[in-house]
Amino acid sequence: MDACVAALAEVHAADGYPMQWPADPAAWLAPGAGGWVAELDGRIVGHVLLEPGPAERTATISRLFVAPAGRGHRLGEQLIAAALEEASSRASAVTLEVVESGAAAIALYRRLGWRHTGTGPGGWLTPDGRPAVVHYFAAPS
Repeated sequence: MDACVAALAEVHAADGYPMQWPADPAAWLAPGAGGWVAELDGRIVGHVLLEPGPAERTATISRLFVAPAGRGHRLGEQLIAAALEEASSRASAVTLEVVESGAAAIALYRRLGWRHTGTGPGGWLTPDGRPAVVHYFAAPS
């Protein structure tokens, strides 16, 4: 878990994700849901969770990141594919949220066929105290 937290710290420093550094980053990364990591040259450089969604037969992708050292290797796509494969085995519809400032992530989801379903408040504050704005996406069918 220490290596995963270290990768998250690199992402936070480079991209500001997560917007607010968690008090317990290991617990934030693994809140009891199923997750996967991506490795490059024996080093953990990415992470994703598949959490139960708000309704029956739904799931949410969260905590998705790839550290700068792992970018350009399609690891984000591979992490998403692993989560979608598991969701498919459960016959779950999958959604995700991405912060308004996540242009690279939004571009990735659109390229992979995810459908933008709305924009709204994220339920937390940005570092400067404003309400976070998130975009909601549904996985391709």
